[in-house]
Amino acid sequence: MTTPQLTAAGLAALRGNARRNALAGEAMHRLEPLYGPVVWAPRFNALEELIFTVLTQHTSDTNAEAAYNSLRKQFPTWMDVIEAGADEIAESIKHGGLANQKAPRIREMLRIILERTGRLELEFLATMPLEEARAWLISLPGVGKKTTGIVLNFALGMPAMPVDTHIYRVARRLGLIGLKTNVDDAHDIMEIQIPPGDIFRYHILLITHGRQTCKAQRPLCGECPLADLCAAKPVFAKAFDTSKYRRPVRGGQTL
Repeated sequence: MTTPQLTAAGLAALRGNARRNALAGEAMHRLEPLYGPVVWAPRFNALEELIFTVLTQHTSDTNAEAAYNSLRKQFPTWMDVIEAGADEIAESIKHGGLANQKAPRIREMLRIILERTGRLELEFLATMPLEEARAWLISLPGVGKKTTGIVLNFALGMPAMPVDTHIYRVARRLGLIGLKTNVDDAHDIMEIQIPPGDIFRYHILLITHGRQTCKAQRPLCGECPLADLCAAKPVFAKAFDTSKYRRPVRGGQTL
């Protein structure tokens, strides 16, 4: 049996993947002393994580927490939510924004889960292969790759990579993904850049870096431990003096 010859384009793709994988590993190595240690521990069970993640869409975690707490206070069980009117649910989650869209979506999700499984829980997903569990969740209304990644990774410890706005920004700037890579494709690309057991750590380190240092408008390039690896730093250096953008400290001075 002859082995198919590798084309120039195929070889370039392999080299690009190897470079990005090495970059991902180095980024984790440098960021962990700054933001770590990162230890996985579930904050919710899988169904709770799903509902909470829906509430975080297009709002802050603080607003989502207020909406989630209000929802659970108003409706102590998930069956109560299924049996409630959409207007009642929307009123209870109004702190999270887009309540009129999220309320019927949450109720429909719960109804479908109950109809398919006969119970209101999602822990059975942990017994499935990753792709099968992902497909099961994505089949629910309003659930995409980010929400799926959060539920599978955060609640069940499965090696799914959630990519949010902060991670997407950091990944494009560093060159972990291409500039033209869309968010959906970014999940798949970044998920295979590191060993499965490091996915949660990878997510937390990158999202924290995006929130605290590699900010959207004025990234703190002058204090970034990845600056020498960053494909975007020369662009920011031309746009403005990055040394000016450091964290302010007491007395109005800068680090």
